[in-house]
Amino acid sequence: MIGWIIAIAVVVVLVLIYFGLYNSLVKYRNRVDETWAQIDVQLKRRFDLIPNLLETVKGYAKHEKETLTQVIEARNKM
Repeated sequence: MIGWIIAIAVVVVLVLIYFGLYNSLVKYRNRVDETWAQIDVQLKRRFDLIPNLLETVKGYAKHEKETLTQVIEARNKM
């Protein structure tokens, strides 16, 4: 009789350990999925910002070219 009680207790403990490990794995999988979703959001944001950065750089390049041309012309007049 005591042998059966011990066997049932061991089975119950093993089942509890199994469910605990399973829940931990599900929790960690959800964390991984959430982290990848955040990475995707940041990559999309960066991808969307690249054209804006390119236009800004083009604008500054035009301004710098005009400024350099004016400086060269001013030097040549001296």
